[in-house]
Amino acid sequence: MPMFHFKAMTAQGVVKEGSESAASYAELLSRLRQRHYFPLDVNEVVTGKELNALPFFGRVGVKQLAVFCRQFAVMLGAGVTIVGCLDILRQQTQNRKLRDACAELYEDVQKGLMLSESLKKRSDIFPDLMIQMVQAGETSGSLDLVMSRVAVHYEKENKINARVKSAMVYPAVLAIVCVCVVIFLLTKVMPTFIGMFQGSNVPLPGPTKVLLAISDVLRTRWYVFLLLVFLAGYMFRRYAGTGGGRMALDRLKLRIPVVKGLVQKTASARFARTMSTMLASGIPLLQAMEDTAGAVGNAAVAEGILNARESVRKGAPLSAPIRKLGLFPPMVPSMIEIGEESGTLDEVLDKTAGIYDEEVDIEVQRMLSLMEPLMIVVMALLVGFIVIAMMLPMFGMLQTV
Repeated sequence: MPMFHFKAMTAQGVVKEGSESAASYAELLSRLRQRHYFPLDVNEVVTGKELNALPFFGRVGVKQLAVFCRQFAVMLGAGVTIVGCLDILRQQTQNRKLRDACAELYEDVQKGLMLSESLKKRSDIFPDLMIQMVQAGETSGSLDLVMSRVAVHYEKENKINARVKSAMVYPAVLAIVCVCVVIFLLTKVMPTFIGMFQGSNVPLPGPTKVLLAISDVLRTRWYVFLLLVFLAGYMFRRYAGTGGGRMALDRLKLRIPVVKGLVQKTASARFARTMSTMLASGIPLLQAMEDTAGAVGNAAVAEGILNARESVRKGAPLSAPIRKLGLFPPMVPSMIEIGEESGTLDEVLDKTAGIYDEEVDIEVQRMLSLMEPLMIVVMALLVGFIVIAMMLPMFGMLQTV
């Protein structure tokens, strides 16, 4: 529960101060009045556990959604009512933003709203995928099974996200080390040679002049480089946040040889799992395709799925437009075709998702095995260039002697 710090006056005129947890601001005021205290000042305390109350820490990620759905499914399976589930979740959920959302859901359902209708009101937290599946579960009377499927879906999605992020850690560390080494050479090592170069009458080569200029700027006007880095990062984020920018970057990911395989297989796993989960819950194919497009994590692939949806709307089988897209590995449309012929599309897609979960692991290891020597070569070339640029004038000085 949130912690509040209060200052209040008793009936005898004595000012009391203290801290107390309460479900809400109004509840604490009610308690103080019951004690015949007159509240003077009440403020919520942001502690270490409540850092997620701040906007930066208050995000609701896939992991939190998976835990929410898993706990909901377990309680429904044990016979707890929807109101009871939400009452428990609003008290024990750690993420502040999700806890507040659970409190709102609890109040809405108590007033007679369907759970899916209440989820739609907090679409900033709960994805369309979950909302559609909850609505299907309410219609079919199998909400506990649907919530269990959603929990499995987000648990596997969280694993994929963790694998992709882990693949980026090692290259990022190498890049940081490379930048630090270059900065050290330019700001600490290079200045020791400046006096020697200036004292000789040997003309400096072009690479040495460039390095001396960069070294001088880094030592005397380092804030310019820092400003340029922040400005470049800000402009990139602004560009990536636009529809056209994100589309261009996602298309580029599908063309880079080292990254293409991981992006394709990750999108394939997400596409197959999301489609399987929604179809198994009774959601129509066209609606499932629309929601799946927003879950694949790549704007170019999402655009392709929506284009394929239009072909399916006109009567084409799902496998045909998916094959024409060329965005998925050949196995995906082949497995879809098998599922369509056998009438078990949801089961076949679920098995396909399992296959590509394993493929993502293999692709992550493959990408790391390729990027490790590549980053080392880049680091060696940069350091080698700096060393050679420092040594060239020394060779000229020896020749004059």
